[in-house]
Amino acid sequence: MFRGLVLCAFLTLSGYGLAALPPVHKTGLGPLVFTLLLGLAFGNLSAGKRLKGVAAGLGFSSRWLLRTGIVLFGFSLTVQQLLALGLQVVMLDALVVLTITTAGYWLGTRWLKLDRDTAILTSAGSAICGAAAVLATEGAIRSRPAATSMAVATVVLFGTLAMFIYPIMYPMMGWEQGLYGAYIGSTVHEVAQVVAAGGAVGQDALANAVVVKLVRVMLLVPFLLVIGQIWSRRRAAEGHAMEGEGVTDKHKLVIPWFAFGFLAVVGLNSMLQLPAGVQNGFVVIAQVAMTMAMAALGFQTRIESLRSLGVRPFVLALCLFVTLLIGGAIVTPLILNLE
Repeated sequence: MFRGLVLCAFLTLSGYGLAALPPVHKTGLGPLVFTLLLGLAFGNLSAGKRLKGVAAGLGFSSRWLLRTGIVLFGFSLTVQQLLALGLQVVMLDALVVLTITTAGYWLGTRWLKLDRDTAILTSAGSAICGAAAVLATEGAIRSRPAATSMAVATVVLFGTLAMFIYPIMYPMMGWEQGLYGAYIGSTVHEVAQVVAAGGAVGQDALANAVVVKLVRVMLLVPFLLVIGQIWSRRRAAEGHAMEGEGVTDKHKLVIPWFAFGFLAVVGLNSMLQLPAGVQNGFVVIAQVAMTMAMAALGFQTRIESLRSLGVRPFVLALCLFVTLLIGGAIVTPLILNLE
Protein backbone atom coordinates (compact mmCIF):
# COMPACT_ATOMS: atom_id res chain seq x y z
CA MET A 1 0.00 0.00 0.00
CA PHE A 2 2.85 2.39 0.84
CA ARG A 3 4.12 2.64 -2.74
CA GLY A 4 0.68 3.51 -4.06
CA LEU A 5 0.19 6.22 -1.42
CA VAL A 6 3.62 7.69 -2.20
CA LEU A 7 2.71 7.75 -5.89
CA CYS A 8 -0.56 9.59 -5.16
CA ALA A 9 1.25 12.02 -2.84
CA PHE A 10 3.85 12.74 -5.52
CA LEU A 11 1.18 13.40 -8.16
CA THR A 12 -0.75 15.58 -5.72
CA LEU A 13 2.28 17.70 -4.82
CA SER A 14 3.08 18.07 -8.51
CA GLY A 15 -0.50 19.16 -9.18
CA TYR A 16 -0.36 21.76 -6.41
CA GLY A 17 2.99 22.96 -7.75
CA LEU A 18 1.59 23.44 -11.26
CA ALA A 19 -1.51 25.21 -9.97
CA ALA A 20 0.68 27.61 -7.95
CA LEU A 21 2.64 28.82 -10.97
CA PRO A 22 1.67 32.50 -11.56
CA PRO A 23 0.46 32.10 -15.18
CA VAL A 24 -1.55 29.00 -14.24
CA HIS A 25 -2.90 30.47 -11.00
CA LYS A 26 -4.49 33.33 -12.94
CA THR A 27 -6.68 30.86 -14.85
CA GLY A 28 -8.50 29.87 -11.65
CA LEU A 29 -7.93 26.16 -12.24
CA GLY A 30 -7.22 24.25 -9.03
CA PRO A 31 -4.70 21.49 -8.26
CA LEU A 32 -7.38 18.83 -8.61
CA VAL A 33 -7.47 19.34 -12.38
CA PHE A 34 -3.71 19.15 -12.83
CA THR A 35 -3.40 16.14 -10.53
CA LEU A 36 -6.00 14.32 -12.61
CA LEU A 37 -4.12 15.14 -15.82
CA LEU A 38 -0.77 14.11 -14.34
CA GLY A 39 -2.21 10.83 -13.06
CA LEU A 40 -3.83 10.16 -16.42
CA ALA A 41 -0.60 10.90 -18.31
CA PHE A 42 1.69 8.91 -16.03
CA GLY A 43 -0.70 5.98 -15.71
CA ASN A 44 -0.79 5.56 -19.49
CA LEU A 45 2.97 5.67 -19.98
CA SER A 46 4.70 2.32 -20.36
CA ALA A 47 6.70 3.07 -17.19
CA GLY A 48 3.51 3.76 -15.27
CA LYS A 49 1.84 0.60 -16.50
CA ARG A 50 4.84 -1.45 -15.34
CA LEU A 51 4.79 -0.10 -11.77
CA LYS A 52 4.18 -2.90 -9.28
CA GLY A 53 2.88 -2.84 -5.75
CA VAL A 54 0.80 0.33 -6.18
CA ALA A 55 -2.68 -1.18 -6.58
CA ALA A 56 -3.49 -1.31 -2.84
CA GLY A 57 -2.47 2.30 -2.26
CA LEU A 58 -4.39 3.49 -5.31
CA GLY A 59 -7.48 1.65 -4.12
CA PHE A 60 -7.15 3.12 -0.62
CA SER A 61 -6.80 6.63 -2.04
CA SER A 62 -9.69 6.40 -4.50
CA ARG A 63 -11.98 4.88 -1.86
CA TRP A 64 -11.12 5.87 1.71
CA LEU A 65 -9.25 9.13 1.18
CA LEU A 66 -12.09 10.22 -1.08
CA ARG A 67 -14.69 9.56 1.60
CA THR A 68 -12.55 11.23 4.25
CA GLY A 69 -12.25 14.32 2.08
CA ILE A 70 -16.01 14.50 1.53
CA VAL A 71 -16.66 14.20 5.28
CA LEU A 72 -14.14 16.89 6.22
CA PHE A 73 -15.53 19.14 3.49
CA GLY A 74 -18.42 19.65 5.91
CA PHE A 75 -16.21 22.10 7.84
CA SER A 76 -16.80 24.61 5.03
CA LEU A 77 -20.53 24.83 5.84
CA THR A 78 -22.77 25.65 8.81
CA VAL A 79 -26.49 25.35 9.39
CA GLN A 80 -26.57 29.06 10.21
CA GLN A 81 -25.38 29.87 6.68
CA LEU A 82 -28.20 27.79 5.26
CA LEU A 83 -30.85 29.51 7.36
CA ALA A 84 -29.59 33.01 6.53
CA LEU A 85 -31.23 33.18 3.09
CA GLY A 86 -34.41 31.32 3.95
CA LEU A 87 -36.51 28.57 2.41
CA GLN A 88 -36.65 30.17 -1.03
CA VAL A 89 -32.97 29.48 -1.61
CA VAL A 90 -33.44 25.82 -0.70
CA MET A 91 -36.35 25.65 -3.15
CA LEU A 92 -34.26 27.25 -5.91
CA ASP A 93 -31.31 24.92 -5.38
CA ALA A 94 -33.52 21.85 -5.05
CA LEU A 95 -35.20 22.72 -8.35
CA VAL A 96 -31.81 23.11 -10.05
CA VAL A 97 -30.48 19.81 -8.70
CA LEU A 98 -33.63 17.85 -9.51
CA THR A 99 -34.04 19.32 -13.01
CA ILE A 100 -30.40 19.00 -14.09
CA THR A 101 -29.87 15.47 -12.77
CA THR A 102 -33.14 14.19 -14.23
CA ALA A 103 -32.77 15.93 -17.60
CA GLY A 104 -29.09 15.05 -17.81
CA TYR A 105 -29.65 11.38 -17.10
CA TRP A 106 -32.48 11.21 -19.66
CA LEU A 107 -30.53 13.05 -22.35
CA GLY A 108 -27.38 11.06 -21.66
CA THR A 109 -28.92 7.60 -21.73
CA ARG A 110 -31.78 8.08 -24.22
CA TRP A 111 -30.46 10.62 -26.72
CA LEU A 112 -26.67 10.33 -26.52
CA LYS A 113 -26.69 6.60 -25.67
CA LEU A 114 -24.18 6.98 -22.85
CA ASP A 115 -23.83 4.34 -20.17
CA ARG A 116 -25.74 5.04 -16.95
CA ASP A 117 -22.67 5.77 -14.85
CA THR A 118 -21.25 8.41 -17.19
CA ALA A 119 -24.63 10.08 -17.58
CA ILE A 120 -25.36 10.38 -13.86
CA LEU A 121 -21.81 11.43 -12.94
CA THR A 122 -21.79 14.20 -15.54
CA SER A 123 -25.26 15.34 -14.46
CA ALA A 124 -24.34 15.33 -10.75
CA GLY A 125 -21.22 17.39 -11.39
CA SER A 126 -23.22 19.98 -13.32
CA ALA A 127 -26.15 20.04 -10.90
CA ILE A 128 -24.48 20.09 -7.50
CA CYS A 129 -20.83 21.00 -6.92
CA GLY A 130 -18.61 19.99 -9.80
CA ALA A 131 -15.77 17.55 -9.29
CA ALA A 132 -16.58 17.03 -5.59
CA ALA A 133 -20.08 15.83 -6.54
CA VAL A 134 -18.65 13.56 -9.24
CA LEU A 135 -16.25 11.98 -6.76
CA ALA A 136 -18.93 11.60 -4.07
CA THR A 137 -21.36 10.03 -6.56
CA GLU A 138 -18.62 7.69 -7.74
CA GLY A 139 -18.25 6.56 -4.15
CA ALA A 140 -21.98 5.84 -3.92
CA ILE A 141 -22.40 3.97 -7.23
CA ARG A 142 -18.86 2.55 -7.62
CA SER A 143 -18.44 3.49 -11.25
CA ARG A 144 -15.51 2.88 -13.60
CA PRO A 145 -12.49 5.23 -13.31
CA ALA A 146 -12.88 6.25 -16.97
CA ALA A 147 -16.45 7.46 -16.41
CA THR A 148 -15.36 9.45 -13.36
CA SER A 149 -12.41 11.07 -15.13
CA MET A 150 -14.54 12.03 -18.12
CA ALA A 151 -17.24 13.55 -15.91
CA VAL A 152 -14.66 15.60 -14.02
CA ALA A 153 -13.20 16.85 -17.30
CA THR A 154 -16.60 18.08 -18.50
CA VAL A 155 -17.50 20.00 -15.33
CA VAL A 156 -14.04 21.57 -15.18
CA LEU A 157 -14.32 22.74 -18.79
CA PHE A 158 -17.76 24.32 -18.55
CA GLY A 159 -17.26 25.57 -15.00
CA THR A 160 -14.16 27.40 -16.20
CA LEU A 161 -16.14 28.96 -19.04
CA ALA A 162 -18.74 30.09 -16.49
CA MET A 163 -16.11 32.06 -14.55
CA PHE A 164 -15.65 34.31 -17.58
CA ILE A 165 -19.18 34.33 -19.03
CA TYR A 166 -21.14 35.29 -15.89
CA PRO A 167 -19.22 38.51 -15.11
CA ILE A 168 -19.52 39.55 -18.79
CA MET A 169 -23.30 38.96 -18.67
CA TYR A 170 -23.86 40.96 -15.47
CA PRO A 171 -24.13 44.47 -17.00
CA MET A 172 -26.48 43.14 -19.69
CA MET A 173 -28.93 41.64 -17.17
CA GLY A 174 -29.73 44.84 -15.27
CA TRP A 175 -30.04 42.98 -11.95
CA GLU A 176 -28.83 44.15 -8.58
CA GLN A 177 -25.77 42.36 -7.20
CA GLY A 178 -27.52 40.26 -4.56
CA LEU A 179 -29.87 38.66 -7.05
CA TYR A 180 -27.12 38.09 -9.59
CA GLY A 181 -24.99 36.47 -6.86
CA ALA A 182 -27.82 34.05 -6.09
CA TYR A 183 -28.01 33.25 -9.82
CA ILE A 184 -24.28 32.50 -9.87
CA GLY A 185 -24.46 30.33 -6.75
CA SER A 186 -27.39 28.28 -8.04
CA THR A 187 -25.98 27.57 -11.51
CA VAL A 188 -22.15 27.61 -11.58
CA HIS A 189 -20.43 24.23 -11.08
CA GLU A 190 -17.57 24.42 -8.54
CA VAL A 191 -17.37 26.34 -5.26
CA ALA A 192 -14.08 27.93 -6.38
CA GLN A 193 -15.64 28.92 -9.69
CA VAL A 194 -18.58 30.51 -7.85
CA VAL A 195 -16.13 32.54 -5.74
CA ALA A 196 -14.27 33.69 -8.86
CA ALA A 197 -17.42 34.67 -10.77
CA GLY A 198 -19.12 36.30 -7.78
CA GLY A 199 -16.00 38.21 -6.78
CA ALA A 200 -15.67 39.60 -10.31
CA VAL A 201 -19.18 41.08 -10.01
CA GLY A 202 -18.89 42.58 -6.50
CA GLN A 203 -18.93 41.90 -2.75
CA ASP A 204 -22.73 41.65 -2.45
CA ALA A 205 -22.83 39.21 -5.33
CA LEU A 206 -20.00 37.17 -3.81
CA ALA A 207 -21.68 36.92 -0.40
CA ASN A 208 -24.97 35.61 -1.81
CA ALA A 209 -23.26 33.41 -4.38
CA VAL A 210 -21.24 31.53 -1.75
CA VAL A 211 -24.16 30.86 0.58
CA VAL A 212 -26.50 29.75 -2.23
CA LYS A 213 -23.74 27.50 -3.54
CA LEU A 214 -23.20 25.93 -0.14
CA VAL A 215 -26.90 25.10 0.03
CA ARG A 216 -26.44 23.21 -3.24
CA VAL A 217 -23.48 21.39 -1.70
CA MET A 218 -25.71 20.38 1.21
CA LEU A 219 -28.19 18.82 -1.21
CA LEU A 220 -25.46 16.36 -2.18
CA VAL A 221 -26.39 14.24 0.84
CA PRO A 222 -30.03 13.42 -0.06
CA PHE A 223 -28.94 13.01 -3.69
CA LEU A 224 -26.36 10.37 -2.69
CA LEU A 225 -28.86 8.52 -0.53
CA VAL A 226 -31.39 8.34 -3.37
CA ILE A 227 -28.94 7.52 -6.16
CA GLY A 228 -27.21 4.86 -4.05
CA GLN A 229 -30.49 3.00 -3.55
CA ILE A 230 -31.49 3.28 -7.21
CA TRP A 231 -28.16 1.87 -8.41
CA SER A 232 -28.22 -0.90 -5.81
CA ARG A 233 -31.71 -2.04 -6.83
CA ARG A 234 -30.83 -1.97 -10.52
CA ARG A 235 -27.74 -4.09 -9.94
CA ALA A 236 -29.78 -6.49 -7.86
CA ALA A 237 -32.41 -6.70 -10.61
CA GLU A 238 -29.73 -7.34 -13.22
CA GLY A 239 -28.27 -10.04 -11.02
CA HIS A 240 -31.64 -11.78 -10.63
CA ALA A 241 -32.16 -11.64 -14.38
CA MET A 242 -28.86 -13.47 -14.88
CA GLU A 243 -29.43 -16.15 -12.25
CA GLY A 244 -31.10 -18.39 -14.81
CA GLU A 245 -27.85 -18.36 -16.76
CA GLY A 246 -25.85 -19.48 -13.76
CA VAL A 247 -24.69 -16.00 -12.74
CA THR A 248 -25.57 -14.64 -9.33
CA ASP A 249 -25.36 -11.11 -8.06
CA LYS A 250 -23.60 -10.39 -4.77
CA HIS A 251 -24.23 -6.66 -4.62
CA LYS A 252 -25.45 -5.48 -1.26
CA LEU A 253 -27.48 -2.41 -0.47
CA VAL A 254 -25.21 0.60 -1.00
CA ILE A 255 -25.48 3.16 1.80
CA PRO A 256 -23.07 6.10 1.42
CA TRP A 257 -22.19 6.35 5.11
CA PHE A 258 -19.74 9.14 4.36
CA ALA A 259 -22.75 11.31 3.48
CA PHE A 260 -23.96 11.00 7.08
CA GLY A 261 -20.42 11.81 8.21
CA PHE A 262 -20.58 14.97 6.10
CA LEU A 263 -23.87 15.94 7.80
CA ALA A 264 -22.42 15.23 11.25
CA VAL A 265 -19.42 17.46 10.55
CA VAL A 266 -21.70 20.27 9.32
CA GLY A 267 -23.64 19.98 12.59
CA LEU A 268 -20.43 19.95 14.64
CA ASN A 269 -19.11 22.96 12.76
CA SER A 270 -22.40 24.76 13.46
CA MET A 271 -22.35 24.11 17.21
CA LEU A 272 -18.68 24.67 17.96
CA GLN A 273 -16.82 27.93 17.50
CA LEU A 274 -13.62 26.45 16.12
CA PRO A 275 -10.63 28.76 15.63
CA ALA A 276 -10.37 29.90 12.02
CA GLY A 277 -6.99 28.22 11.66
CA VAL A 278 -8.33 24.85 12.81
CA GLN A 279 -11.39 25.08 10.58
CA ASN A 280 -9.32 26.07 7.56
CA GLY A 281 -6.89 23.27 8.36
CA PHE A 282 -9.66 20.68 8.15
CA VAL A 283 -10.84 22.15 4.83
CA VAL A 284 -7.28 21.96 3.44
CA ILE A 285 -6.98 18.33 4.58
CA ALA A 286 -10.27 17.61 2.82
CA GLN A 287 -9.00 19.19 -0.39
CA VAL A 288 -5.71 17.27 -0.25
CA ALA A 289 -7.51 13.97 0.41
CA MET A 290 -9.85 14.50 -2.55
CA THR A 291 -6.93 15.51 -4.74
CA MET A 292 -5.03 12.32 -3.83
CA ALA A 293 -8.17 10.38 -4.74
CA MET A 294 -8.20 12.17 -8.08
CA ALA A 295 -4.56 11.19 -8.62
CA ALA A 296 -5.48 7.54 -8.09
CA LEU A 297 -8.50 7.72 -10.38
CA GLY A 298 -6.46 9.42 -13.10
CA PHE A 299 -3.67 6.86 -12.84
CA GLN A 300 -6.15 3.97 -13.09
CA THR A 301 -7.91 5.45 -16.14
CA ARG A 302 -6.84 4.17 -19.54
CA ILE A 303 -6.93 6.38 -22.63
CA GLU A 304 -8.64 3.61 -24.59
CA SER A 305 -11.58 3.75 -22.16
CA LEU A 306 -11.93 7.50 -22.61
CA ARG A 307 -11.79 7.17 -26.39
CA SER A 308 -14.68 4.72 -26.28
CA LEU A 309 -16.86 7.44 -24.69
CA GLY A 310 -15.97 9.95 -27.43
CA VAL A 311 -17.38 13.49 -27.38
CA ARG A 312 -20.83 12.52 -26.13
CA PRO A 313 -20.16 13.36 -22.44
CA PHE A 314 -19.03 16.83 -23.51
CA VAL A 315 -22.19 17.26 -25.60
CA LEU A 316 -24.25 16.32 -22.55
CA ALA A 317 -22.30 18.72 -20.33
CA LEU A 318 -22.77 21.50 -22.90
CA CYS A 319 -26.54 20.94 -22.95
CA LEU A 320 -26.65 21.09 -19.15
CA PHE A 321 -24.46 24.22 -19.10
CA VAL A 322 -26.82 26.03 -21.48
CA THR A 323 -29.82 24.86 -19.43
CA LEU A 324 -28.26 26.23 -16.25
CA LEU A 325 -27.34 29.51 -17.92
CA ILE A 326 -30.76 30.19 -19.48
CA GLY A 327 -33.06 28.32 -17.11
CA GLY A 328 -31.35 29.81 -14.06
CA ALA A 329 -31.82 33.32 -15.42
CA ILE A 330 -35.55 32.64 -15.72
CA VAL A 331 -36.31 30.90 -12.42
CA THR A 332 -33.95 32.74 -10.03
CA PRO A 333 -35.88 36.07 -9.96
CA LEU A 334 -39.23 34.24 -10.03
CA ILE A 335 -38.43 32.19 -6.90
CA LEU A 336 -36.40 34.69 -4.90
CA ASN A 337 -38.45 37.81 -5.73
CA LEU A 338 -35.48 40.00 -4.94
CA GLU A 339 -35.91 42.51 -7.76
